[in-house]
Parts: sequence; structure tokens; C-alpha cells
Amino acid sequence: DAKLDRIEYALNDRPDRTFAFDEFGPLGIRPTAGTCWARQGRPDRIPATFHRTHGVRYFHGCYSVGDDTLWGVNRRRKGAGHSLAALKSIRAARPDGAPIYVVLDNLSAHKGAKIRRWAAKNKVELCFTPTNASWANPIEAHFGPLRQFTLANSNHPNHPTQTRALHAYLRWRNANARHPDVLAAQRRERARIRSEKGIRWGGRPLNPAA
Repeated sequence: DAKLDRIEYALNDRPDRTFAFDEFGPLGIRPTAGTCWARQGRPDRIPATFHRTHGVRYFHGCYSVGDDTLWGVNRRRKGAGHSLAALKSIRAARPDGAPIYVVLDNLSAHKGAKIRRWAAKNKVELCFTPTNASWANPIEAHFGPLRQFTLANSNHPNHPTQTRALHAYLRWRNANARHPDVLAAQRRERARIRSEKGIRWGGRPLNPAA
């Protein structure tokens, strides 16, 4: 597939010029199961929520392959304007004007005419993943640790509190990118994504049996 070939070229031959973008969510305000220490015979209970009035948010995440750093902001909804803002923050990470590559999925909010014009003007090559190939986007594996360390076993009262926890994790994660717990969570998420579509560990779809 030409799209996968281009993504592989960017990741393998131009890692210091390659980035990834995707949305993570929806992020609601509700108790979320997880793991924690608890007194024997006193398990941690998940309270019921019958009225959810806070709405949802979407984390617009950006990842630098070469620097192994993750950043982003929470938005009320997905949209072309928010996608363009994320792409501009990626371009700002390499302000030298030389070409960069951004891996992202083919959501309509990622490939409108305004975004394509801006990308061409600013030497940003948009490397779209094929349909149903989220495993080809390198940022996806990093959403596993994000989920584990900010949402699992949480009961945030509102979105500002949830957002602060998310950004606290991002600061810690970028300072500890090779932490064993982070790497283990990445491996689990990568395996989960690829197993959903019957993808072998090497990254390409398995050829059908003859």
C-alpha cells in the first residue's frame, strides 16, 4: 500500500522530521475502573452516576517521533480548526522551515482544503493512514499509558481537574519516556490495536492464505 510505504519511509528514514497527530476520546466525567491498593475486605467501590451534565472533551494529541515527546490540548469537539491548530503546534516544533512529515488518520476534519493549502505552504507532508489502520499511526500506542495513568481508577469531579491530571502526566511522561511502566503500557496498547484487525507484529496486514 502506497500510504503505508510512505509512513514507513518517514518513520525509518526521517524520524527526526516525523510527527503524529490524533484525537483521544471522548473523555467524559464519570468514575472509571482501574487498579489500586485497598484494605483487605474493603475494595474500592465505583459510585453510580445517573446524571452526567459535564459533556465530553477530546484530547488533540501530538507526538514527536524523533524527540519521543507527547503534547496536546483538550477540546470540546473535533473539527478542522482544532486539527489545524495542532498541526501548527507541530510545525512550530521544527521552525527551521525544512519539510516535516505528520502521520494522521483520514478523518474528514484532518484533510480539508484549508488544511491542505496550509500544509503545502508550510512544507508539511500529511501522511494519511489507510482506512481501518490506526495501528500505523505511532501516536496510538502512547494513548495506552495516557489512559492507564490519568483515567484508570479515577473519579474526576469536572473537566478542569481531569485536564490538569492529563497535563501532569504529560510533563512526567516526557521527563520519563523510557520508564518501564510507560514502555509496558505502550506494548500492551500496541498489541491490542494490532490484534483487533488481525495484524501481525511486523505491521502489515497478513496476506490471505492461498
